[in-house]
Amino acid sequence: MLFSVIFFGVSWAASAQVYVKVRPIPPVVVQTPRPGPMHVWVGEEWNEDGHGGYRYGGGHWDAPPHPGDRWNNGHWNHDKDHGDNWVRGRWEGGKK
Repeated sequence: MLFSVIFFGVSWAASAQVYVKVRPIPPVVVQTPRPGPMHVWVGEEWNEDGHGGYRYGGGHWDAPPHPGDRWNNGHWNHDKDHGDNWVRGRWEGGKK
């Protein structure tokens, strides 16, 4: 029984979303030279800061984890009752 309660609590906490009433403003980031032909620029990207908000985590070059993967940009999602939450960008489409 105790295991079930702990498992449910951890599962629920892991799926909780952080909503903000005012979206944070992304900083100005200077795009550095591309390190290689496979790299793509990951611009606006936000990470939960553990205090009910978000911390900027974009502004870097990244290479796809698999050949043919493409970067699907993150975006803000609006919920009329809760506010805005960030939907993280992710790699999609290549061979797994």
